Amino acid sequence: MRRFLLFCCGCAWAVSATATEVETFTTAPRSTDGEMRQAELAIVQRASAELRRKGIPPGRAVAMARAAQAPVEIPPPYEAPARAIAVFPPPTAARAFTYTDTKGNTVKAPIVDRYQKDRIVRPVAKVDPRINPMLARAASIAQERAHAHSKSRCWRYVKNALLASGVISSYPKSVYAKEAGEELVRVYGFKKLPIRDPFKAPVGAVLVYGSRRAAGHVEIRTKTGFVSDFQNKKPSPRPLIGIYAKA
Repeated sequence: MRRFLLFCCGCAWAVSATATEVETFTTAPRSTDGEMRQAELAIVQRASAELRRKGIPPGRAVAMARAAQAPVEIPPPYEAPARAIAVFPPPTAARAFTYTDTKGNTVKAPIVDRYQKDRIVRPVAKVDPRINPMLARAASIAQERAHAHSKSRCWRYVKNALLASGVISSYPKSVYAKEAGEELVRVYGFKKLPIRDPFKAPVGAVLVYGSRRAAGHVEIRTKTGFVSDFQNKKPSPRPLIGIYAKA
């Protein structure tokens, strides 16, 4: 038998309780308030009954029995309210999509899954049905033969691309790139287009640039940029003489 000591008005009272009752009271699950109240009530009733048998008035016996619970009362454990936690996937900068191209080469392309802040201000070039479709072919040939960097042979590469595509029937004789537009109009039936923005030039158009002390520059408009003996996404910074095409 285990005993609880009840303290009231400086007097100690021994209240008998079985081991099962003490175990039930001290280890009772705190999951619900109803179970806790039932365990407390059973201990109080048994303690007050023991005190009444010793001559304590019923009201005072109940008060003493309730007071005796304070030293052994175990508060229920605190349970924090459930909260929704946002889980973000790891960054995908290191991830890439792998595929095999038509030549059997394994190619990796980065996966872009986030908002791109840079606004596209220069759309891709359009194919103008009014100009000779062989000019688009010349642009493709120039792209296939172009280098990563300039070789200072822009007009030579453009001449070869125009001749290989069939747009012109003979090799141009002019030496300097800035002379290309005049010869294309005079000999090969090209016309100067009413366009001053290189980005608005149709696919296959020939762009000629001038220069005071140098040979100038010439390039062909592609769908995504400009090509001569090398490829570039932006047009030449030199002064634009004109944009030429052939019907």
